[in-house]
Amino acid sequence: MKEKTLKTINPTTGKDLKDYNYFTDQEAKDAVEECHKAFLKWREKSSEQRAKVIKAIGQKLSEHKDELAKLMTSEMGKLLKQGEQEVDLCAGVCEWTAANGPENLKDEERELPDGGRGIITYSPLGVIYGIQPWNFPAYQVIRYAIANLMAGNGVLLKHAESVTGSALLLEKIFNEAGLPKNLFKVIIIDHDQSDAIIAHDLVRGVTLTGSPAAGRIIGEKAGSKLKKTVLELGSNDGYMVLEDADLDKAVEWSVKGRIYNNGETCVAAKRFIVVEKLYDKFKEAFVEKMKNLKAGDPTSEDSDLGPMARKDLRDDLHEQVENSVKNGATILCGGKMPEGEGYFYPATVLANVKPGQPAYDDELFGPVASLIKAKDDEDAMRIANDSRFGLGGGIFSEDEEKAVELARKYFDTGMVFINSFGLAQPNMPFGGVKDSGYGREHGGFGVKEFVNAKAINILKG
Repeated sequence: MKEKTLKTINPTTGKDLKDYNYFTDQEAKDAVEECHKAFLKWREKSSEQRAKVIKAIGQKLSEHKDELAKLMTSEMGKLLKQGEQEVDLCAGVCEWTAANGPENLKDEERELPDGGRGIITYSPLGVIYGIQPWNFPAYQVIRYAIANLMAGNGVLLKHAESVTGSALLLEKIFNEAGLPKNLFKVIIIDHDQSDAIIAHDLVRGVTLTGSPAAGRIIGEKAGSKLKKTVLELGSNDGYMVLEDADLDKAVEWSVKGRIYNNGETCVAAKRFIVVEKLYDKFKEAFVEKMKNLKAGDPTSEDSDLGPMARKDLRDDLHEQVENSVKNGATILCGGKMPEGEGYFYPATVLANVKPGQPAYDDELFGPVASLIKAKDDEDAMRIANDSRFGLGGGIFSEDEEKAVELARKYFDTGMVFINSFGLAQPNMPFGGVKDSGYGREHGGFGVKEFVNAKAINILKG
């Protein structure tokens, strides 16, 4: 029987990169069992011992930064300099987790009502299965894998097919750093095989980063087996420019927030909600900057935008733009499918964006910005929350206390950026609400997502 293979493609040129063989069903099953055996030994290690290995992984990531950044660029088209930033973030996650993980997982003691002694201990569950996307080939893996390794779990990775090379390089880096063999395993499998992994008795939890549609499918499959999930899904994050905003600052960060990683970021700024008082000035400055962005070779320092990761993704984005226009949106710049090799799409700004258009209702996963006019600050918050998503969002206001109050009490989203745009911080929780999923990673939260908070009760004698 001929082996089933997958092919990776360079989105800058549209040319083939490399072929990989899928695992057989038996190889996939063996990977689960090998990971479980490694876990049985790893869970015996103290959190301090695990932390040393986690720290070493961070150091090895830094050593391989050039190699990993170049591979990510060739597989999914991100700017090379942003690939280097991604590896730095990954190393930072490892460093923070190694420094703080033992304290996060420390036993807690409580006095029982009858005077007895209570101990809460955080025990690892076992093999955790991660299904990850292509847009941040290293970070998406590090985000869940490092937390779970710190907790004492074993980790399986099904990465997006288009970044298979990056997945295998990460496995090599983990092993070079001294992680026990088979504790972190890359499995190259299809959807049917993935379902079998979820159902496997030795798999104790499932985490997915992907679309809401994928989240519903994976959540249902894992739930039917009574397995916990963490789901980090899509978003159409609203960035509000309020009446007292610094316009120059708002424009600068809004452009960065929309085009970072070629606009293919779940927590990117996507819907720009500007109060009527500032709308025309913001629109003029924002469109001017967006239309002057240079798309080109992602390895070149002169490029502001690389290609989209795949042809089908570009086609889908263009269809969303066209459907928005059919339903009343207007194109202020971009919006035309370019000719030539590679999967490039121009920086695009849509105005007259309203409910019923993909630009308002859905996630546009590429360099397309939706510009929405609000009557005032209160209306801006209403529009920002008028979304089935809730991953991130932004507030531009020179009154920091007011912005914090709005973020704390009224913004229905998992993360809020004030007067800036950001991706993730190792010491802050990452995750969303509503159709953006549930569960948290980073900041000590991720290490406790897949543990058994075990209550040990010692009654008074």
